[in-house]
Amino acid sequence: MGLAALAACLAAVLAGFVGYLVLAALLTARPGDAGLYPARGEDSVAIALVSHGWHSGLVLPRDALTEAGPALADIATRFRAYPALEFGWGEARFYRATPTLAQFDAGLALAALFTPGGRPGVVQVVGLERPARDSFPHSEIVPVRVSRAGLARLLARLEASFRLAEGRPVAGGPGLYGPSLFYEGAGRFSYANVCNHWAAGLLNAAGLPITPVFDTHPAGLLLDLRWRAGLSPMPAANLSKP
Repeated sequence: MGLAALAACLAAVLAGFVGYLVLAALLTARPGDAGLYPARGEDSVAIALVSHGWHSGLVLPRDALTEAGPALADIATRFRAYPALEFGWGEARFYRATPTLAQFDAGLALAALFTPGGRPGVVQVVGLERPARDSFPHSEIVPVRVSRAGLARLLARLEASFRLAEGRPVAGGPGLYGPSLFYEGAGRFSYANVCNHWAAGLLNAAGLPITPVFDTHPAGLLLDLRWRAGLSPMPAANLSKP
């Protein structure tokens, strides 16, 4: 095969792949709810999506959790010293073993993504003493204002992420950073339901439109929020401040 023919073949393959992604994005895109988002007037609450480069979580005000359900009420009491909490979800073994990409284990990652039927999930809860930008100076943070009705729907979906035993969430040891704990999760982790899909699903419950095909990776989730919800990351932290 000559170079021209090889180039044409590669171009056709690339065009087919792009076409597949576009079609998959269109077929899986979920609409927003104009009755919930964007929030109007004073009927809104500030939350934030935090992208750590390979994993996304949501920062929520702790006082909003007290009447959201037994799991979140228990967590709000346990973390009562902190004004805000970060929630993240992931596969039980891989999440615990991978605080940063430096600890990435390909075997654990492949097992988490491709085990038939999926693998058990866990939720990490982190208490934040300071605002999200100060707590995560190296992360990309997208501030979101959701309506109170939208927040109630988001919290109901978050509540369903926890496995309960005798009406309480099941703690599973210390988290990866800061004052944090892992809790046993509900649902199964797989390539079709990764941590960033979970975070996007919570935002969709609050009324934001999402595109799961893009949301598989944090960079795609950030692009999706900019494209469909008009949201942008806040400026980077000024690390030169004393």
